[in-house]
Amino acid sequence: MPHHTRDGVVPWPTEVAAGYREAGYWLGRTLGDLLWEVADARADEVALVDSAVEPATRMTYGEMVARADAAALRLLDLGLEPDDRLLVQLPNGWEFVVLTLACFRSGVIPVMALPAHRRHELEHLAALSEARAVAVPGVLRDFDHQALAHELAADLPDLEHVLVLGEPTGGAVDLAALLEAPADDADRRTTREAVDALDPDPGSPACFLISGGTTGLPKLITRTHDDYACNVRATAATCDLGSDDVYLGTLPASHNFPLACPGVLGALLVGGRVVMLPSPAPERSLATIEAEGVTVSAAVPAVAQAWVEHRQANPGVHDLSTLRVLQVGGSRLPDAYAARIGPVLGCTLQQVFGMAEGLINTTRLEDPDEAICSTQGRPVHEADEVRILDPLGNDLPDGQPGSIVTRGPYTPRGYYRAPDHNARAFVDDGWYASGDVVVRRPDGNLVVQGRDKDMINRGGEKISAEEVETLVYTMEAADMVAAVSMPDERLGERLCVYVVPKAGREVTLEAIRDHFGASGVAAYKWPERLELVTALPMTKVGKIDKKALRERLTLTTAGS
Repeated sequence: MPHHTRDGVVPWPTEVAAGYREAGYWLGRTLGDLLWEVADARADEVALVDSAVEPATRMTYGEMVARADAAALRLLDLGLEPDDRLLVQLPNGWEFVVLTLACFRSGVIPVMALPAHRRHELEHLAALSEARAVAVPGVLRDFDHQALAHELAADLPDLEHVLVLGEPTGGAVDLAALLEAPADDADRRTTREAVDALDPDPGSPACFLISGGTTGLPKLITRTHDDYACNVRATAATCDLGSDDVYLGTLPASHNFPLACPGVLGALLVGGRVVMLPSPAPERSLATIEAEGVTVSAAVPAVAQAWVEHRQANPGVHDLSTLRVLQVGGSRLPDAYAARIGPVLGCTLQQVFGMAEGLINTTRLEDPDEAICSTQGRPVHEADEVRILDPLGNDLPDGQPGSIVTRGPYTPRGYYRAPDHNARAFVDDGWYASGDVVVRRPDGNLVVQGRDKDMINRGGEKISAEEVETLVYTMEAADMVAAVSMPDERLGERLCVYVVPKAGREVTLEAIRDHFGASGVAAYKWPERLELVTALPMTKVGKIDKKALRERLTLTTAGS
């Protein structure tokens, strides 16, 4: 087996960790321990519903944890060990949930990739994490994920095992078989005892999330059992999540928002029910809300808008009376759209602003409508620390826009194996600078005004301008390139590239998109507009003036 460095996790300062434990913010228990305690008390209650197929697959708490325990041992039987990494690229379904729980129990660390990722992203994530296994669907939306996984396994020395949801080929492991329930009660008890004995350290990594980073390919965010459980519990409290709730997961569950804010893990941690759908399409989502009695769900602004428009176009088709909370986050929700959600869907809107790196802010259910519709909320935990800074690093008073920095009991102190970036992003004794520009109101609620970093936020999917530019520069015809956001009513932002072609060469949007596809880049990163120019504007210090480029797009969009 190849040598593993495994020294890239930035530890919490000893005295800070001790303080969080003493205050009760960290419980000193793993997510598996906490979830299994709930499952034991609710063994015969339905925990998990997979609505991707009809009739839906239904699983009790007892069956769910029995499958997860059996899968935990089977992962170890493959030769994986605690602290080994498993790249997970699965659609929303019961298999994603059970495999994630199996990882929590075994100490194998899931690396949460997205179904939209392709070779460009997956190769980077697998190499960075030194993943020894990858879990993929066979074919999903006409893309052969299994074939790509086999290619990665052939090229990466650490990657030994391909786990496939579908018909395995080429020596791949059948994921369905790996997730099978124990044969009988005796096998279940024996399996439970063996997995209980594994007992991972609560301070060890529970999972790796991916960043929406501005500098190239995604970075890995280490979330420990201690801090992630704190994250889940705090966000569950702000939406009054309880055992009677039914949570609908339609956004990709590997994102922090639908996974743990409070998401899938939050619903299970309070003894509620999780319903999984592989797509947030309004017809299926609203029908599922009615059929399953969904009480809480999460959406990005474009999805929430689609649900509202579908409901307005089809009034009374679906009974949504059980829905009490719709969380909306991932990107800034325009105030005008926010005001429509409650009246049209008949629920309370909860705005969510946060980051996989930690800090989560939400409006509260009891807040006045003005705050719910025009702010992005306030920190969910009493120990969250937030400062708003000017460009010189000075604290700003309420009412003035500035860059937000934060630290707290679920905001890690650094990215995995990224010392150079950590030196820039984590400053002054552990404060994390997210790059978001906000205004803090006297009531404590934050209003997001944009970003001070080079990022495009396309409907909640973060795209690094630097990554896009680097890819366009690999085309022979491109001389100078600048990737910027352009305003979009539905998605918030879309991706535009300005290109100065080389003399006598031609650049087209079709050629750029074909190049991105051939390079194995996730489709959401493909440019959607091309502006050909003879020169790019420069700032006084010789940098490309992207503010000027964005202003040009705003003017042309407004005039079109």
